[in-house]
Amino acid sequence: MTQASAAPKAARRKHDREIVALAVPAFGALVAEPLFVLADSAIVGHLGTAQLAGLGVASALLTTAVSIFVFLAYATTAAVARRVGAGDIQSAIRQGMDGIWLALLLGAAVIAVVLPTAPGLVDLFGASDTAAPYAITYLRISSLGIPAMLVVLAATGVLRGLQDTRTPLYVAVGGFVANGVLNVGLVYGADLGIAGSAWGTVIAQWAMAAVYLVVVVRGARRHGASLRPDAAGIRACAQAGAPLLVRTLSLRAILMIATAVAARLGDSDVAAHQIVLSLWSLLAFALDAIAIAGQAIIGRYLGADDPDGARAVCRRMVQWGIASGVALGLLVVLARPLFIPLFTGDAAVQDAALPALVVVALAQPICGIVFVLDGVLMGAGDGPYLAWAMIVTLAVFTPVALLVPTFGGGLTAVWGAMTLMMAVRMVTLWMRSRSGRWIVTGATR
Repeated sequence: MTQASAAPKAARRKHDREIVALAVPAFGALVAEPLFVLADSAIVGHLGTAQLAGLGVASALLTTAVSIFVFLAYATTAAVARRVGAGDIQSAIRQGMDGIWLALLLGAAVIAVVLPTAPGLVDLFGASDTAAPYAITYLRISSLGIPAMLVVLAATGVLRGLQDTRTPLYVAVGGFVANGVLNVGLVYGADLGIAGSAWGTVIAQWAMAAVYLVVVVRGARRHGASLRPDAAGIRACAQAGAPLLVRTLSLRAILMIATAVAARLGDSDVAAHQIVLSLWSLLAFALDAIAIAGQAIIGRYLGADDPDGARAVCRRMVQWGIASGVALGLLVVLARPLFIPLFTGDAAVQDAALPALVVVALAQPICGIVFVLDGVLMGAGDGPYLAWAMIVTLAVFTPVALLVPTFGGGLTAVWGAMTLMMAVRMVTLWMRSRSGRWIVTGATR
């Protein structure tokens, strides 16, 4: 092997080690998060159907409220990673503290909205008369944990920016275990019913936030970073997150439109849609782990004034995304006859889900590219472009999806529209990555 050919291979191995070191723990943390809802559902489900239905409505509202603010993690990761690359750890942690203060402010604002409007929100989601009281109880109590959940998002972004995805994994696993123990103890031991489940989750969420705050505060003191809120810094965090908020809302709109169209097709189709969507979401966790690694690594390279390194690791992560997408697609094709019966024995639902899953499988390489490039551009702080690209995607997807009931094709056509959506995202993100306009070096963009 010549010295010239050995150098690129050594660089690829270096990038691979970086990607794996960050992506594997990130995947574990991502998978642990939805387990909170699963644990609550399993425990509350034994109380009765009305309680479980109430939990379902309240959880949907809470998940929507928190997911809107996921930019707290994304924007903080990029900003902190840039400063780490520039060698300014003190400024990196200071930036992270601004994100945490913003999370507390937003959390307080959400509580102020949710507590008085909980009955109206539950009614808006169509809860039955028997389920509504349980939904309102769970929603009001659980809203007290929203500031903690947002702090967890921001602090996770801080640690990812510091190239640490192991601590979030440990905290997520610990939080899941604590949530389960508290829920069982309060629901059945203290006989608090669904209120006990809500309180158990709130306590676990604040415990997670406390652990994160201890870790970040220790880092701040070690590097001499101020812990006080800085109005200018908090405002800068909000401005950086605003485009990502637009991106997230557009994506949520796409998912809601897809579900609404599936519901118009009939009960079997919407039931099958929920099964397919659950698998699609699980696959997204695996691909999102690579995207998270991309956010942290790209931000660091750009902060270190190394555009060539940023380009090289971007290319390598795209290769990872394609390979992961192909592997996941093959897994879906092979496992779909075993996967669907886990959710339903209804032949009509199975018949609707099977061909839709083939479409999902074929789309996975596209999804791999999209998730990776999304993470790369987030790591580069290219939020405004991501916002406009998602708005364009929503504009293309909406009419195509709404025409499915008219032209036929059933659930398979709905997921064909979802694949078109991902293809449009791939094109817009690929064009941006090829242009090089996302490459802006320095400690700040």
